[in-house]
Amino acid sequence: MLNGVGFLIILGCVFGSYLLGGGKLGVIMEALPHELMAIGGAAIGAFIVANSMGTVKLAGKGLMRSFKGSRWKDTDYRDLLTLLFQVLTTFKKGGATAIEPHLDNPHESNLFSRFPRLLADHHLIEFICDYLRMMTVNFEDPNQMTEAMENDIDRHHHEELEPQHALQAMAEGLPAIGIVAAVLGVIKTMGSIDQPVEILGGMIGGALCGTFLGVLLSYCVIGPLASKLLQVIEGDSKVYMIAKTAIIGYAQGLPTQVAVEIARRMTPSSSAPTFQQLESALDEAKSALSAAA
Repeated sequence: MLNGVGFLIILGCVFGSYLLGGGKLGVIMEALPHELMAIGGAAIGAFIVANSMGTVKLAGKGLMRSFKGSRWKDTDYRDLLTLLFQVLTTFKKGGATAIEPHLDNPHESNLFSRFPRLLADHHLIEFICDYLRMMTVNFEDPNQMTEAMENDIDRHHHEELEPQHALQAMAEGLPAIGIVAAVLGVIKTMGSIDQPVEILGGMIGGALCGTFLGVLLSYCVIGPLASKLLQVIEGDSKVYMIAKTAIIGYAQGLPTQVAVEIARRMTPSSSAPTFQQLESALDEAKSALSAAA
């Protein structure tokens, strides 16, 4: 929704100022189809050449993510903290025997199944389960686990950023591709140098549309979408830091609720539950655990 508003403002102000200044829209509309074909075709072709098929597919999904925004709502952060409290409490009370069935099949676990939105992110669930499983086989050094988790997060983050980098590179190349289209228009114009001034003026104006479209698409469309995708990826990665903080705190011997409270402080400020909201959610989780026991 917000992206659409932004694009409407861009188009309204750019073309509105052009028309108010006495510009003729017919020149742009006449040149638009073949200029877009040259610029868009060259940009897409170069994008395919420069990237693997996996990155190309992820870039398409990335554009959709830039429109949808972050996948995590405020309640999801509270639910993540509650889930971490439940699994860590179960681990503390029952040891490896109690927690392993939940880690082996989280989709059938009564701990995980309460949070379907979290469960739908298999990367996050695997991250939590894998490191808790390590702790069941006496992975005793919290510092080693911290390093392993940070490396894992960095790897995942790097993979998530690949389509964003590809889109940013595409945006940076569009002005030059626009110049290519403009040069072709100038070549066409020079081939018609014997035509009247009125015709030559229109042809030169059409050629300059290539430069205009390349810059417009770069700085007002693809570039902003790539920047928005970066913000979304950065925001969505916070859940891994929250999970890491709680698990490492528990591994260091902190009480479970204290480890989860420290993890709460890693939540983005605009989405973090208050201390009272989290305490209320954890009280409900305690009741659920007692009933299950």
